[in-house]
Amino acid sequence: MWCLMPRDKVTAGFFRIQMLIVLGLSVLAMLTMGQLSDASGERLSGQMLFSARVAAGIGIAFGYVGSIAWLLDQRKVGTAAMVGILVATLASLICSRGGLAWLASPNGGFHFLSNIATASVLGGAVTGMLLGHWYLTAPTMSIDPLKTLCWYFALAIVLRFVVSAIGAMTAGHSLHGGVQWTWFALRWLAGIFGPMVISIMAIRILRYRNTQAATGVLFAGVILSFIGEMSAALLSTELRVPL
Repeated sequence: MWCLMPRDKVTAGFFRIQMLIVLGLSVLAMLTMGQLSDASGERLSGQMLFSARVAAGIGIAFGYVGSIAWLLDQRKVGTAAMVGILVATLASLICSRGGLAWLASPNGGFHFLSNIATASVLGGAVTGMLLGHWYLTAPTMSIDPLKTLCWYFALAIVLRFVVSAIGAMTAGHSLHGGVQWTWFALRWLAGIFGPMVISIMAIRILRYRNTQAATGVLFAGVILSFIGEMSAALLSTELRVPL
C-alpha cells in the first residue's frame, strides 16, 4: 500500500514509523521461518530456507535505510527503500513456498495470488488505521491520502472476495464437521463481508472530514481482517486450498 498511496501529502514521520514496524516484523519472520513448510506440506529445504532468510535480511536492510531516509525527509531515497522492501518481501515469500517452480504451477500461482490478496487486505486495513492515528500528530494534513487508502482497502477486499470464492468452489465439498464450517463462516463473515462494510463506512465518514471516527472504524476493520485471515489460514492448512 505504501507504493500505491499518495505520499507527497503525508509527513515524513509517518513513513519513518512504518519502516521501524517493518524492521520488527522482518526480524520476527526470520526467527519463525524454520517452522515453515513448502506447498506440499514438507519442511523447507535448507537452500530454500536460506534464500528466504537472505531475502528477508535484505528487506531488513532496506527498512533500516528507509527509516534514516524518512527521518532526514529524503523522500526519493525513502521511496526507493519502499520498493526494495516490496521486492525483497515477494522474493522471500516465493522462496518460502518452494521457489519459482512452485510459482510457475497453476496451483502455486493461485496460492501466490491468494497471498497477495491477503497482504493487500491486511496492509490496507493496518496502514489506513495507522495513518488515521497520524492525524492526531499532524491535524492539518490533507485527508486525501486516507481517502485513497480506504478505496484501496475496498479494492483489496474485492480481490480477496474473488480469490476466496474460487477457493470455496474448489474445496467446498471437502468441508466437513462443525469446526471447519465455523472457521469457514468466520472467514467470510469477519474476513470479507465485515471489512467490506467497514471500508464503505470509512469512505462515507471521510466525506464529513471526520478522521477520528474513520480511524475507529478502520481499527475494527483491522480486527475483523485478522480474524478472517487466521480462520482462512487454519482451513488452508487442512484443505490445501486458499480460502
